[in-house]
Amino acid sequence: MGAKPAYREKEFGIWQTWTWAEAEAEIDALAMGMIAIGLNVGDSVAIIGRNRPALYWSMVAAQKCGAIPVPLYQDAAAEEMAYVLDHCGARFVICGDQEQVDKVLEVQETVKGIDQILYLDKRGMRKYDHTAMNAIADIVAEGRAGAQRLEPEMRKREAAITYDTTCVMLYTSGTTGRSKGAMLSQRNLLSNAAALCELWQFTDRDVLLHALPIFHTHGLFVATNITLLAGGGMVFLPKLDIDALIEHMPRSTAMMGVPTFYTRLLDDPRFDRALTQHMRLFVSGSAPLLADTHHQFEERTGHRILERYGMTETNMNTSNPYDGDRRPGTVGRALPGVEVKVCDPSGRELPRGEIGVLEV
Repeated sequence: MGAKPAYREKEFGIWQTWTWAEAEAEIDALAMGMIAIGLNVGDSVAIIGRNRPALYWSMVAAQKCGAIPVPLYQDAAAEEMAYVLDHCGARFVICGDQEQVDKVLEVQETVKGIDQILYLDKRGMRKYDHTAMNAIADIVAEGRAGAQRLEPEMRKREAAITYDTTCVMLYTSGTTGRSKGAMLSQRNLLSNAAALCELWQFTDRDVLLHALPIFHTHGLFVATNITLLAGGGMVFLPKLDIDALIEHMPRSTAMMGVPTFYTRLLDDPRFDRALTQHMRLFVSGSAPLLADTHHQFEERTGHRILERYGMTETNMNTSNPYDGDRRPGTVGRALPGVEVKVCDPSGRELPRGEIGVLEV
């Protein structure tokens, strides 16, 4: 699988492609570089920025070091960003560009413990007095240069990771109060990805069209983890870009999106049955898909969108079937390894058809 194309990204107007072997080499070098500059087992590493393979690789590299990645919403208000950075005790912050660095520096006085800011884009990046600033490219170079010394430590840390090790901390939307850091284990993510990979029939022949943000469980774990487990490829877009989706759809096999993706595609006359004939699966989640959208999509393309349901704290819980009736307005049955029931506020299970509280 090493020479197989894994990621494709458009940067500065140019499409770049990385193989699995190239991606793995970058991740290893970055992990060793992080160890060289002092990243410890159990440290929290905040990751802020728009979709780019290097930002995702930073998360995996931190995991290899035994650290805990904490993806943040790149457009979060200063108060919310300060709260999360302080609450998770982030020592390292990895930023996608100057805009993200500026946001972190804006709130840094109210946040304790940050001693390293790493950034992807070296163009025009300023230096600061109070916090160490390093370009990811320089950290990768340091990791490669010291590989003979640093690799044994990285492999030792990697070998110590178990199924129950905290793999990532994701902050909830905070709809009923302050955001909470949901600690997800390696087993949580692996078991969920394996269930979805089998249910949705992903293989190494799939190419995922990926425009979902990677601070959110949908784009970060449902999309990337299934692709990784299946050994397929991925077109990685920084954000929703209808022109780019249409450009790459004839060479892709699957897409995951939120309802807005599908309404925006339906608004474009170029989006039709011919364009989607190479696709085998469209998945929608993170918000309810209107039945009208579901019916219009099927009429236009011949595809029935597959809806599923999950939460930050649990990852995915239910899914409509891959083979079978995908009913508009429903989110299907419980995934293998997941149990769900509808209860009243006291916890008593309700009869079929009753409305109540969903327990997972």
